[in-house]
Amino acid sequence: MKFEDLLSEINGFGRFQIMVLFINFIGRFSLACHFLLSNFIAAIPSHHCDISHLNIDGILGNLSREERLTVSIPAQEDGTLASCRMFSYPQFHLLSNSSNTTDLPIIQCQNGWEYDNSTFISTLATQWDLVCDKRAMNKLTTTIFFIGVMFGAAAFGSLSAIFGRKPMLLASYVSGMGFAVASAFSSSFIMFAVLRFFTGFTITGIVIISSVLNVEWVSIEHRRLVGVIDCMSWTFGTMGLALIAYFIRDWQWLTVATSLPIIIAIVTWWWVPESARWLIANGKIDKAHYYLRKCAAMNHRKEAIASIKAETLANIIVTDRRNRKYSYLDLVRTPKMRRLALLTGITWFSVATVSYGISFNISGFGLNLYLTQFVYGAIEIPAKLSIYYLLEKFGRCKTETGSLLMVGICLMINTFVPRDQTTARTVIAVLGRGCSGTSFGTIILYSSELYPTVVRQNGMGYNSFMARLGVSVAPLILLLDDIWSQVILSSIALCAALVAYQLPETRGKCLPETIDDVEGIRRNGLHQHLKNGGKEGNEVMR
Repeated sequence: MKFEDLLSEINGFGRFQIMVLFINFIGRFSLACHFLLSNFIAAIPSHHCDISHLNIDGILGNLSREERLTVSIPAQEDGTLASCRMFSYPQFHLLSNSSNTTDLPIIQCQNGWEYDNSTFISTLATQWDLVCDKRAMNKLTTTIFFIGVMFGAAAFGSLSAIFGRKPMLLASYVSGMGFAVASAFSSSFIMFAVLRFFTGFTITGIVIISSVLNVEWVSIEHRRLVGVIDCMSWTFGTMGLALIAYFIRDWQWLTVATSLPIIIAIVTWWWVPESARWLIANGKIDKAHYYLRKCAAMNHRKEAIASIKAETLANIIVTDRRNRKYSYLDLVRTPKMRRLALLTGITWFSVATVSYGISFNISGFGLNLYLTQFVYGAIEIPAKLSIYYLLEKFGRCKTETGSLLMVGICLMINTFVPRDQTTARTVIAVLGRGCSGTSFGTIILYSSELYPTVVRQNGMGYNSFMARLGVSVAPLILLLDDIWSQVILSSIALCAALVAYQLPETRGKCLPETIDDVEGIRRNGLHQHLKNGGKEGNEVMR
């Protein structure tokens, strides 16, 4: 008997699986909020030099605010006030003669800045004056966070493979919320950057562990549905962030508000089951039998599990786990695993770079920040619902390849649309964002099906590491000229489509349990129940 056969006997998508999906859905809501939080807390509002010190001796007299700004701060070509420069002394003649100001003495801001509070009450920029020469520090906070996510993915991937999915999920919940809330009350930028790093490091365990748990508990025919539901949590988190940020304009309380849903996840964690596949592969047969009985009882299939003894489960997944421990090195020891790791790693890096490159640029189209964020999330609903149909009609490989091609084409088109055509640019960007959502939702499910149980968590940790490396690069790409950033992101998407096309198809195939399954090596006594020429759905994926 194979594990898929056992799941079918006890109902591979019953009340038990729905419970697991719902609990993990709650935990993943905050994840999207934190991953995109910098769009709001690191925003830079309109600002100009603070000129209040110039009127200490009354030299500005009874001038109105507009007149004081006119004589103190030079205007730019578009008529707006300069953000980082001021006149070395008031130019009163500008009140009657608005002649060319290029020859007038200009200096950098001497006494800080005044900020426009109409959109934000406070941000990181207003808290620590991260503007002008320090403007890049706002992007740096995003990069620091995702560097933490990158290393956290590798750490939690390995730890959850050793200690199990469930305990490490709780560790991610508690530590992630703790560091996030602490970062909101940082007394300095350095303290915030350090706490933001550890927030990313700890909170990333939620996504890689919950994704694997969801896939490992459902039957073959329901994996694509689970993949769609799984990635929908990200969509609702993205839309929810726009709504929360609209009503909470202070960066500190916004950070706290986006962290609070994790409390619900911590409470509901007690009902999360451990992965029975992982337990069997690690020789914990009695514990696996316990969760399988619990699943059968909740799905009203007690009679199906009654005839299966604990000893029988030991033969479902045959591994050499008792002889050695699996690690990240097992991803590159054998030829097909090495090729698989290379292809999925490149694909994850590219998908994440492009997806976040679009998501982080919501202020680059000249439209309402909150509306753009909400639309970016809303467009993912039809995009991700389409995954259910596309995966069945075309399979994982073609869906991933096609969505990446569409993203690349949309980004390339945007390079030729004039910057003043903000509506057209936004529509094309939203379409590209929808396609990137399809590619991201597909690759998460696709990768969890490609890697065998004994190293599945390591594989997802490695892929998440590569994705966060890509996310760390995305803000740096956006520092370039708008056209060049679009060209680079488009090129990455198109190249990723070629790489993804090389991956093996997994539609209708059982999850591989061991590295030998991936390499196409059969052990003595393993899979003897399969008949030659059996149906595709009963074959182990190679």
